[in-house]
Amino acid sequence: MIRGSGDQNLVVLTLYIIGVSYTFNRMIESIDDKIKYEYKGGAVNEQLTAQELKDQIAINVKFNSSYSLEELKELQLSIENKSDNLAVYVDWENSTLVVEHSKQSRRVIRISPYLTRDLAIPQTPSLITPKKSLSEKITAEDVLELDVTSGTYSAKKPLINISGLAKGPQKKLYNDFMNRGKELEFSLQLVLRISDVRVGIAPGINIPPMYLITCPFTIKKLPWTYALPWNKKKK
Repeated sequence: MIRGSGDQNLVVLTLYIIGVSYTFNRMIESIDDKIKYEYKGGAVNEQLTAQELKDQIAINVKFNSSYSLEELKELQLSIENKSDNLAVYVDWENSTLVVEHSKQSRRVIRISPYLTRDLAIPQTPSLITPKKSLSEKITAEDVLELDVTSGTYSAKKPLINISGLAKGPQKKLYNDFMNRGKELEFSLQLVLRISDVRVGIAPGINIPPMYLITCPFTIKKLPWTYALPWNKKKK
């Protein structure tokens, strides 16, 4: 029995659909996974209000519109002293980064242009005088690696090791995150000390009151279509 042209067309159409589907799936696999970091500024403002600091201090963390899984290695933190007569000190040594899914508390390091000092040495608090702002890059201590040649430290590892979840007991969390079923959370436990600008600070002598501000963040997986050239947003 000789097949008609309709049957031949159906075979060609089927092969065409299979080829297009294969090419499309390979294209999706080749697209970089994109994630979004979000700073929960509203929660921070609620804490500042509760501690009667809303009119004196503003805290912000800036992010790009998207990142690849292991791209983010540091945070861009800015703190504004809006007061007329208060000295705000950022206590780096007692500030920490807390990753919720691992319950890990990590030491915060302020990144200087040429970080050459011994990381074991306690960090000096940063002073923000009235009506001034401080902008610093910070990261977790375990992200930094020493370049033996230059003798400087730089951030080499991802701040949140999302890919590492796939290889351990939290593989289900990784799969849920990658399938956009769950978000990841971490926070900056920022310690501030505030005093009258005339008092100042001296170790063991003048120790201003401590204020702990939790700066929460969420990480979510973006849909694969976000990585297409015509859907990418400007950073």
